[in-house]
Amino acid sequence: MKRVHFVTAMAASVIFAATACAQKPDTRTGESGRGCEPLETRTANSPEQKPAFAGQTRACGVKTAAAIEVTVLAKGLDRPWAVEPLPDGSFLVTEKPGRMRIVSAAGKVGEPIEGLTPVAQGGVTAESGQGGLPPITARGQGGLLDVALSPAFAKDRTIFWSFSEQREGGSGTSVARGVLSADGRKLSDVRVIFRAMPTYNNGLHFGSRLAFAPDGKLFITLGDRFDLRTMRPLAQSLEAHNGKVVRINPDGTIPTDNPFAGKEGALGDIWSIGHRNLQSAVFDDRGRLWTVEHGARGGDELNMPEKGKNYGWPVATYGEEYSGQPISDITAKEGTEQPVYYWDPVIAPSGMEFYTGAAFPEWKGNLFVGGLASQRLVRLVMKDGRVAGEEHLLTDRGSRIRDVRQGPDGFLYVVTDESNGELLRIAPKK
Repeated sequence: MKRVHFVTAMAASVIFAATACAQKPDTRTGESGRGCEPLETRTANSPEQKPAFAGQTRACGVKTAAAIEVTVLAKGLDRPWAVEPLPDGSFLVTEKPGRMRIVSAAGKVGEPIEGLTPVAQGGVTAESGQGGLPPITARGQGGLLDVALSPAFAKDRTIFWSFSEQREGGSGTSVARGVLSADGRKLSDVRVIFRAMPTYNNGLHFGSRLAFAPDGKLFITLGDRFDLRTMRPLAQSLEAHNGKVVRINPDGTIPTDNPFAGKEGALGDIWSIGHRNLQSAVFDDRGRLWTVEHGARGGDELNMPEKGKNYGWPVATYGEEYSGQPISDITAKEGTEQPVYYWDPVIAPSGMEFYTGAAFPEWKGNLFVGGLASQRLVRLVMKDGRVAGEEHLLTDRGSRIRDVRQGPDGFLYVVTDESNGELLRIAPKK
């Protein structure tokens, strides 16, 4: 049975801004005041680092005027990683251990879709080598990851998904496509269309989100694979996929208008470089790509990756190592882009949506980002390409928010990253 949890906007937020104060410097950040108190008031991990422009961090606290109703549509999902609304009102959900399911509009959890073969933690089973996919490894942060519908799904029934692929010598992020049967029970014509290289033997920083641009091109976000000596520096290399946004055609071929297509010593599918671990990506109503990436301590970033540009990691970055040691002694460098926004302390982001629905008119044009360690849904009010306000929702639930999507009904749908994961619906209170 569905469980309904009523919250007002006040209860849904961890802390809201006080009433507007006079314009004066904020002594907590050293930033010029914006006529309000920032939502974030905790001590920064790197207080010596200063924002490059007003409003780049610690935005004004805002709150949703409408009361919110949160409904648990489904329970019992095993570490769900992505939710994708289907045209008929049901949902595709991926589970990190290697299963994909359909959850009905009424909340009934279906059996695993055939054509994907789950594997045990950290290894390859005999069974997993026989299915329609190369072996998936569920080691560490890896597993079955994002899922996205073809732009022509109503006609071709094609879906795309990312996963950490077990390979000789280690693993890597891969993307596959397949045709979902009319009854939603199995996949056919499964084939891998992208493999991030190089292969590496750990279970960290795979990325990865999938986002289709208005022109039908597929964008893939990729992590740096974490290792600070051998892998991390490759985020600045055009000869590796580490720490990149990639752009391909839906059949896996490389668009000829990519920034490095045909360039000697470069992978032609690269769109932008200098990222850490991107697990959030979405296009807005103007066709602009937005991403949020996991920083280290105090370095989560909101970016709008543009063609051929460098976003700094790890040579120019905010935040510090988990050990407390510096990553870089600079936060800005010529030839690299500043983040639109950064969090210090971090939200540990995953999943992202640009709201266009009618259910919450005040949310139109806002970005929503799932928070893992922070256990919240972050709402960003955007104005002229900058963050004008921030709100934290679902903080009372104590759940890691892995993904967020807008349904055809204008409601938001969220999955929680737990062994008994939930699918939540966020709607106006009736």
